[in-house]
Amino acid sequence: MEADNLALLEEKIQRIIDAMSQLRSERSRALDAAGEVPELKAQIASLTRELEAVRAERDALKADKDVVRQRVQKLLEHIDTLNAG
Repeated sequence: MEADNLALLEEKIQRIIDAMSQLRSERSRALDAAGEVPELKAQIASLTRELEAVRAERDALKADKDVVRQRVQKLLEHIDTLNAG
């Protein structure tokens, strides 16, 4: 009977050891992930700034395109006027 109790105690201790080992591994992974957070935040901030710059450039190019389109339209109208006259 004492042997059974001892075997049960050994099993419980082994389960506790296994659980502690698993918790340590999970803690280590969590700390590694937490260490990456500041770097990821910095990357997000950098990409956000880059995105805003690209958007501003896109808007400037659209404005330039509209100006060029208007100028070409005026030139075509002028050519049509010359051809008609």
